[in-house]
Amino acid sequence: MNREMTTTPFGRRPMSYAMLDTQTEVRKGEAGSVADKWKLFRIITEAKPLLGVSDRALAVLHALLSFHKQNDLDSTANLIVFPSNRELSLRCHGMAPVTLRRHLASLVEAGMIIRRDSPNGKRYVRRDQEGELKTAFGFDLVPLVIKAAEYEALAATIRAEDLAKRILRERVSLDRRDIAKMIIFAEEQALEGPWDALSERFMPLARPLLRGFDRQGLEVLATSLNCLRADVEKLLELQDNSIKSSASDVQNERHIQNQNPDSIIEFEPGFRKDQGLTVENNSDWEERDSKKGLHSNKSAPRQPNQPKAFPLGLVLKACPDVLDYALGGINRWPDLVQTANLVRVTLGISPDAWNQAIEVFGANEAAIVVSAILQKGEDILSPGGYLRALTDKARDGVFSSGPLLMGLLRSNQIKHDAEAG
Repeated sequence: MNREMTTTPFGRRPMSYAMLDTQTEVRKGEAGSVADKWKLFRIITEAKPLLGVSDRALAVLHALLSFHKQNDLDSTANLIVFPSNRELSLRCHGMAPVTLRRHLASLVEAGMIIRRDSPNGKRYVRRDQEGELKTAFGFDLVPLVIKAAEYEALAATIRAEDLAKRILRERVSLDRRDIAKMIIFAEEQALEGPWDALSERFMPLARPLLRGFDRQGLEVLATSLNCLRADVEKLLELQDNSIKSSASDVQNERHIQNQNPDSIIEFEPGFRKDQGLTVENNSDWEERDSKKGLHSNKSAPRQPNQPKAFPLGLVLKACPDVLDYALGGINRWPDLVQTANLVRVTLGISPDAWNQAIEVFGANEAAIVVSAILQKGEDILSPGGYLRALTDKARDGVFSSGPLLMGLLRSNQIKHDAEAG
């Protein structure tokens, strides 16, 4: 096949510098280059963000490759494919002709294929009397072979960038988890220190990560979290050294653990001594309320650990993001409650709001609501205020977590179908 001659597009389609550059590269390319077409297509798919082509344009390229019978692309052989628009559209799953032409033009402009148009613009092949191919008009795939090394380098760059982002995301997740756990520990142990200030400093750094977060943004976030973690660790270390160096009796009386065997899980007290309620068993609530005369005409709150009617698996399917915060998986309701307690710190939900939610919803359903708030992500600007609003509605009997879960399930299914399609 003679590729020394510059070819121009038929009809009203103009010539461009990109077409000239591609044909020049092909003429100067290394002769005898061979590439497996499907391996090459996978590499091109990986390099897509740097090539400036869309997913649907790559679907058209996949269809063009399927018209080449051999599995290998040899730059010395005839690599021109000449399907009709109808056949090409069928292999692109019924793509509209206008859309098909637009994506073919984008592949040409990206230098991935060359138009070899006939005098009348039709695509066909001419053979000699022995059946050997003499002339073909259609789309030349040889630029793919000539640029195979370039595509591989671009794909390697994308892979390195993705790996760096994954490592940064892991680092961010670990720092967030460790900072949250250390702050909870300090609250439970009633340690002295500016824990309120550290919590406020942590809140803006604990927002859910968006999928489109670039590497630079992740590096800035990871650096900020690392500095905060160092401050928290240093403060805990000072507290630990102070405790070890003290031998007074006050040391042994500074904190009393809740040893109630009926409690499934302990929750942290408030950031301040006057903030919120701690979670206790239902009989203690009733005794306290009866002494203070706080019973109202509204319905009594549920018991904190009353099992919820929703299966745990359904909750995790609707709110899969909560699994990223679980230390050892979520296999039981207490695991979800413990994880939600950690999540509420990362979301900036105060202990007071959390304890009120437990009092009204019960521990299990409060964990469901916090998991749903996490799943909604950036849609909720103030997670603490949102939880308080839902708690007030539930107290008045006008809110249940059921519709919230069902809505998240539908949203996840729609997102999954869109990605699959």
